[in-house]
Amino acid sequence: MLEIKNLHSSVSDDSNIKILNGVNLSISPGEVHVIMGPNGSGKSTLANLLMGRPDYEITEGEIKFDNKLINELPTDKRSHLGMFLAFQYPVEVPGVRPWQFLKASLDSKYEALDQEKISVREFNKIFEKNVEEVGIKSDLIKRSLNEGFSGGEKKRNEILQLKILKPKLAIMDETDSGLDIDALKVVSEGINSMRSEERSFLIVTHYQRLLNYVKPDFVHVLIGGEIVKSGRSELALEIENSGYKSYIT
Repeated sequence: MLEIKNLHSSVSDDSNIKILNGVNLSISPGEVHVIMGPNGSGKSTLANLLMGRPDYEITEGEIKFDNKLINELPTDKRSHLGMFLAFQYPVEVPGVRPWQFLKASLDSKYEALDQEKISVREFNKIFEKNVEEVGIKSDLIKRSLNEGFSGGEKKRNEILQLKILKPKLAIMDETDSGLDIDALKVVSEGINSMRSEERSFLIVTHYQRLLNYVKPDFVHVLIGGEIVKSGRSELALEIENSGYKSYIT
Protein backbone atom coordinates (compact mmCIF):
# COMPACT_ATOMS: atom_id res chain seq x y z
CA MET A 1 0.00 0.00 0.00
CA LEU A 2 2.59 2.60 1.12
CA GLU A 3 6.26 2.41 0.16
CA ILE A 4 8.75 5.04 1.32
CA LYS A 5 12.28 4.67 -0.02
CA ASN A 6 15.33 6.71 1.05
CA LEU A 7 13.19 9.76 1.76
CA HIS A 8 15.07 12.99 2.42
CA SER A 9 13.42 16.34 3.01
CA SER A 10 14.12 19.94 3.95
CA VAL A 11 12.15 23.09 4.69
CA SER A 12 10.82 24.40 1.35
CA ASP A 13 12.34 27.87 1.60
CA ASP A 14 15.67 26.73 3.04
CA SER A 15 17.25 23.55 1.68
CA ASN A 16 19.98 23.79 4.34
CA ILE A 17 17.46 22.86 7.03
CA LYS A 18 17.31 19.10 6.56
CA ILE A 19 14.63 17.19 8.46
CA LEU A 20 14.35 13.65 7.07
CA ASN A 21 17.55 11.80 6.25
CA GLY A 22 16.77 8.58 4.42
CA VAL A 23 13.50 7.19 5.77
CA ASN A 24 12.51 3.72 4.57
CA LEU A 25 9.10 2.32 5.49
CA SER A 26 6.69 -0.20 4.02
CA ILE A 27 3.05 -0.51 5.12
CA SER A 28 0.85 -3.31 3.79
CA PRO A 29 -2.97 -3.29 3.73
CA GLY A 30 -4.51 -3.93 7.15
CA GLU A 31 -1.39 -3.04 9.15
CA VAL A 32 -1.06 -0.53 11.98
CA HIS A 33 2.36 1.12 12.24
CA VAL A 34 3.47 3.53 14.96
CA ILE A 35 6.19 6.16 14.67
CA MET A 36 7.72 7.23 17.99
CA GLY A 37 10.52 9.67 18.71
CA PRO A 38 11.53 12.73 20.74
CA ASN A 39 10.61 16.30 19.84
CA GLY A 40 12.26 17.48 16.64
CA SER A 41 12.97 14.01 15.29
CA GLY A 42 10.87 14.53 12.13
CA LYS A 43 7.69 12.63 13.05
CA SER A 44 5.18 15.35 12.14
CA THR A 45 7.25 16.34 9.10
CA LEU A 46 6.93 12.79 7.80
CA ALA A 47 3.16 12.83 8.35
CA ASN A 48 2.76 16.18 6.59
CA LEU A 49 5.10 15.23 3.77
CA LEU A 50 3.07 12.11 3.06
CA MET A 51 0.01 14.32 2.50
CA GLY A 52 1.87 16.79 0.29
CA ARG A 53 2.12 19.79 2.58
CA PRO A 54 4.04 22.50 0.64
CA ASP A 55 6.07 23.68 3.66
CA TYR A 56 8.41 20.75 3.12
CA GLU A 57 10.35 19.65 0.04
CA ILE A 58 11.42 16.15 -0.97
CA THR A 59 15.09 16.41 -1.89
CA GLU A 60 15.69 12.70 -2.51
CA GLY A 61 13.80 9.42 -2.47
CA GLU A 62 10.24 8.47 -3.31
CA ILE A 63 6.78 7.87 -1.88
CA LYS A 64 4.51 5.33 -3.56
CA PHE A 65 0.87 4.73 -2.67
CA ASP A 66 -0.88 1.76 -4.27
CA ASN A 67 2.15 1.44 -6.57
CA LYS A 68 1.74 5.03 -7.80
CA LEU A 69 4.54 7.57 -7.34
CA ILE A 70 3.00 10.52 -5.49
CA ASN A 71 6.03 12.78 -4.85
CA GLU A 72 4.54 15.60 -6.94
CA LEU A 73 0.86 14.87 -6.32
CA PRO A 74 -1.11 17.69 -4.62
CA THR A 75 -2.87 17.09 -1.31
CA ASP A 76 -6.40 16.83 -2.72
CA LYS A 77 -5.34 14.18 -5.23
CA ARG A 78 -3.71 12.13 -2.46
CA SER A 79 -6.95 12.37 -0.52
CA HIS A 80 -8.90 11.11 -3.52
CA LEU A 81 -6.56 8.11 -3.73
CA GLY A 82 -7.53 7.21 -0.17
CA MET A 83 -5.05 8.99 2.12
CA PHE A 84 -6.16 10.88 5.24
CA LEU A 85 -4.30 13.01 7.77
CA ALA A 86 -5.58 13.74 11.28
CA PHE A 87 -3.76 16.89 12.37
CA GLN A 88 -1.89 17.37 15.62
CA TYR A 89 -3.55 20.78 15.93
CA PRO A 90 -6.82 20.82 13.92
CA VAL A 91 -7.60 24.32 12.67
CA GLU A 92 -10.88 26.24 12.81
CA VAL A 93 -12.72 26.74 9.52
CA PRO A 94 -15.02 29.76 9.96
CA GLY A 95 -18.35 29.62 8.18
CA VAL A 96 -18.19 25.90 7.37
CA ARG A 97 -20.04 23.42 9.57
CA PRO A 98 -18.86 19.81 9.97
CA TRP A 99 -21.82 18.55 7.89
CA GLN A 100 -20.94 20.88 5.00
CA PHE A 101 -17.23 20.07 5.19
CA LEU A 102 -17.76 16.31 5.10
CA LYS A 103 -20.46 16.36 2.41
CA ALA A 104 -18.21 18.49 0.17
CA SER A 105 -15.20 16.23 0.87
CA LEU A 106 -17.19 13.11 0.04
CA ASP A 107 -18.66 14.67 -3.11
CA SER A 108 -15.17 15.69 -4.27
CA LYS A 109 -13.87 12.17 -3.69
CA TYR A 110 -16.73 10.53 -5.61
CA GLU A 111 -16.36 13.01 -8.47
CA ALA A 112 -12.62 12.30 -8.73
CA LEU A 113 -13.33 8.56 -8.80
CA ASP A 114 -16.12 9.04 -11.36
CA GLN A 115 -18.68 7.65 -8.92
CA GLU A 116 -22.22 8.83 -8.27
CA LYS A 117 -22.58 11.23 -5.34
CA ILE A 118 -24.84 10.19 -2.48
CA SER A 119 -28.03 12.14 -1.82
CA VAL A 120 -28.42 14.65 1.00
CA ARG A 121 -30.94 12.37 2.69
CA GLU A 122 -28.58 9.38 2.59
CA PHE A 123 -25.65 11.48 3.80
CA ASN A 124 -27.75 12.83 6.69
CA LYS A 125 -28.34 9.28 7.91
CA ILE A 126 -24.63 8.44 7.71
CA PHE A 127 -23.65 11.71 9.42
CA GLU A 128 -26.14 11.44 12.30
CA LYS A 129 -25.28 7.79 12.95
CA ASN A 130 -21.55 8.51 13.18
CA VAL A 131 -22.00 11.68 15.25
CA GLU A 132 -23.85 9.58 17.81
CA GLU A 133 -21.25 6.80 17.74
CA VAL A 134 -18.35 9.23 18.26
CA GLY A 135 -20.22 11.08 21.01
CA ILE A 136 -20.08 14.63 19.62
CA LYS A 137 -22.48 17.04 21.34
CA SER A 138 -25.31 18.31 19.14
CA ASP A 139 -24.48 22.00 19.77
CA LEU A 140 -20.94 21.51 18.41
CA ILE A 141 -22.27 20.18 15.10
CA LYS A 142 -24.12 23.49 14.63
CA ARG A 143 -20.90 25.51 14.94
CA SER A 144 -18.26 26.16 12.31
CA LEU A 145 -15.70 23.37 12.02
CA ASN A 146 -13.59 23.20 15.21
CA GLU A 147 -14.76 26.68 16.29
CA GLY A 148 -14.68 26.81 20.08
CA PHE A 149 -13.98 23.07 20.27
CA SER A 150 -11.78 21.80 23.09
CA GLY A 151 -8.74 19.70 22.20
CA GLY A 152 -10.65 16.50 22.87
CA GLU A 153 -13.66 17.66 20.85
CA LYS A 154 -11.43 18.46 17.88
CA LYS A 155 -9.98 14.94 18.02
CA ARG A 156 -13.47 13.42 18.24
CA ASN A 157 -14.38 15.43 15.15
CA GLU A 158 -11.39 14.00 13.30
CA ILE A 159 -12.53 10.48 14.19
CA LEU A 160 -15.92 11.47 12.74
CA GLN A 161 -14.17 12.49 9.52
CA LEU A 162 -12.26 9.21 9.49
CA LYS A 163 -15.43 7.14 9.91
CA ILE A 164 -17.31 8.96 7.15
CA LEU A 165 -14.52 9.33 4.57
CA LYS A 166 -13.25 5.75 5.08
CA PRO A 167 -9.69 6.20 3.72
CA LYS A 168 -7.37 3.37 2.75
CA LEU A 169 -4.53 4.88 4.81
CA ALA A 170 -5.14 7.01 7.91
CA ILE A 171 -2.18 9.03 9.17
CA MET A 172 -2.77 10.09 12.78
CA ASP A 173 -0.36 12.86 13.79
CA GLU A 174 -0.17 12.87 17.60
CA THR A 175 -3.92 12.45 17.77
CA ASP A 176 -3.60 11.50 21.46
CA SER A 177 -1.93 14.81 22.37
CA GLY A 178 -3.69 16.67 25.19
CA LEU A 179 -6.52 14.16 25.61
CA ASP A 180 -8.03 13.14 28.91
CA ILE A 181 -8.63 9.43 29.49
CA ASP A 182 -12.25 9.51 28.27
CA ALA A 183 -11.36 11.28 25.01
CA LEU A 184 -8.39 8.95 24.56
CA LYS A 185 -10.72 5.95 24.78
CA VAL A 186 -13.08 7.50 22.21
CA VAL A 187 -10.21 8.08 19.79
CA SER A 188 -8.90 4.55 20.38
CA GLU A 189 -12.33 3.01 19.87
CA GLY A 190 -12.71 5.02 16.67
CA ILE A 191 -9.40 3.71 15.33
CA ASN A 192 -10.12 0.12 16.37
CA SER A 193 -13.60 0.22 14.82
CA MET A 194 -12.06 1.23 11.49
CA ARG A 195 -9.38 -1.45 11.38
CA SER A 196 -9.84 -3.86 8.50
CA GLU A 197 -7.87 -6.00 6.06
CA GLU A 198 -8.01 -3.18 3.50
CA ARG A 199 -7.33 -0.15 5.74
CA SER A 200 -3.96 0.76 7.26
CA PHE A 201 -2.91 3.24 9.93
CA LEU A 202 0.27 5.21 10.52
CA ILE A 203 0.11 6.60 14.06
CA VAL A 204 2.59 9.26 15.16
CA THR A 205 2.93 9.62 18.94
CA HIS A 206 5.28 10.60 21.75
CA TYR A 207 3.83 8.25 24.30
CA GLN A 208 2.90 4.64 24.78
CA ARG A 209 -0.45 5.31 26.46
CA LEU A 210 -2.50 5.26 23.24
CA LEU A 211 -1.04 1.82 22.58
CA ASN A 212 -2.72 0.52 25.73
CA TYR A 213 -5.89 0.65 23.65
CA VAL A 214 -4.65 0.33 20.04
CA LYS A 215 -2.34 -2.63 19.45
CA PRO A 216 0.07 -1.93 16.59
CA ASP A 217 1.64 -4.46 14.26
CA PHE A 218 4.93 -2.54 14.11
CA VAL A 219 6.63 0.24 16.07
CA HIS A 220 9.41 2.40 14.60
CA VAL A 221 11.78 4.76 16.39
CA LEU A 222 12.56 7.95 14.45
CA ILE A 223 15.67 9.83 15.58
CA GLY A 224 17.34 12.66 13.65
CA GLY A 225 15.16 12.09 10.63
CA GLU A 226 15.96 8.36 10.36
CA ILE A 227 14.22 5.19 11.50
CA VAL A 228 16.86 3.71 13.80
CA LYS A 229 14.92 0.72 15.10
CA SER A 230 11.75 -1.21 14.28
CA GLY A 231 9.96 -3.88 16.26
CA ARG A 232 6.64 -5.13 17.57
CA SER A 233 4.44 -3.51 20.23
CA GLU A 234 6.91 -4.44 22.98
CA LEU A 235 9.28 -1.80 21.60
CA ALA A 236 6.87 0.95 22.70
CA LEU A 237 6.95 -0.36 26.27
CA GLU A 238 10.74 -0.43 26.16
CA ILE A 239 10.79 3.22 25.12
CA GLU A 240 8.26 4.14 27.79
CA ASN A 241 10.49 2.58 30.44
CA SER A 242 13.94 3.61 29.17
CA GLY A 243 13.40 6.63 26.94
CA TYR A 244 15.29 7.42 23.73
CA LYS A 245 18.81 7.88 25.15
CA SER A 246 20.11 4.55 23.88
CA TYR A 247 19.07 5.44 20.30
CA ILE A 248 20.67 8.89 20.23
CA THR A 249 24.28 8.87 19.05
